[in-house]
Amino acid sequence: MDNETELEAAVFRRLVKHLREHTDVQNIDLMIAGGFCRNCLGDWYREAAAEKGIVLEKDQARGLIYGMAPAEWKKKHQKDATPEQLAAFEQAHKTHS
Repeated sequence: MDNETELEAAVFRRLVKHLREHTDVQNIDLMIAGGFCRNCLGDWYREAAAEKGIVLEKDQARGLIYGMAPAEWKKKHQKDATPEQLAAFEQAHKTHS
């Protein structure tokens, strides 16, 4: 593994750790601000694994990001989106489409 790959892997692990520790940051907020969320990271992980011939189920890959089953995380931490969040999400999707 080259230095660049090692550094990228370290940054990814730090990002995942940060998201696991900041459960107050909702996925919709991440989608509004950054155009991605925990689910996206899990999906990207699964796609990268598939490119290497490794099969991961969607919830399995997402669980690697959440640190638990996505349904469990949702039950423990996810709040209903506010009307303001939904409006901001709609606006963000219009901008990025």
